[in-house]
Amino acid sequence: MKETATFHDLAGASVFITGGGSGIGASLTEGFVEQGAKVAFVQRSDSTAFCDEMEQKYSNRPLFMPCDITDIGALRACIDQAAEAHGPIRALVNNAANDKRHETAAVDEEFFDWMIAINLKAYFFACQAVIPGMKAAGGGSIINFSSISYMMGNAGYPLYTGANSGINGMTRSLAREFGPDKIRVNALAPGWVLTQKQLDKWATPEGLAAHMERQCLKEHLEPRDIVGAALFMASDASRMMTGQAMVIDGGVVVTG
Repeated sequence: MKETATFHDLAGASVFITGGGSGIGASLTEGFVEQGAKVAFVQRSDSTAFCDEMEQKYSNRPLFMPCDITDIGALRACIDQAAEAHGPIRALVNNAANDKRHETAAVDEEFFDWMIAINLKAYFFACQAVIPGMKAAGGGSIINFSSISYMMGNAGYPLYTGANSGINGMTRSLAREFGPDKIRVNALAPGWVLTQKQLDKWATPEGLAAHMERQCLKEHLEPRDIVGAALFMASDASRMMTGQAMVIDGGVVVTG
């Protein structure tokens, strides 16, 4: 990864990332590792080889813990393990999500609960788990990944867009509640980032062309395009930014 900025205060900082071993999450892990942060991440799939690669490139091995984030007890245990290994978590990056396509008529209660468990419930309880340590340490930064999908009113995954909108509301409320403790809570909303999963499942030539027509910047987004914003939001460079939603989508939606 090509480093474009150095955030000196992230060196040695304890960072916890959900879904940090693949897709956007892997780029986030690499970005923080490159800055010298002490990174811990959870991932369902085995990420040992990825950690080996990071250690070889940066002499800074991230801590990988296998975890299904819908198991809240396991998620809490991983957060405790990360804090024990690296010190109180200074930056939480709630990145893991699942944008599985679905039609409204086909949704049953089991699928509804599963989608909300991954895309909203786990976010809340990860925030809850890191806040006491952040309070004791004198502050911290929480970055909740959302998506522009709910801003666009996209059909085809209403539970995912509903959760994304909920993340935005939750972010604002947590920012208000924990601002006095110097805990900042912001949302980061990527556009269509062409991870391998997106390329394999949904990136048809027609769909890509139609989306590109809506972008101001005529390049498809890659996972590395999201990293700089996450580093900025975790760093004290953004120390007076909280309760906000930052969009990185090449100019598809317009906020403000």
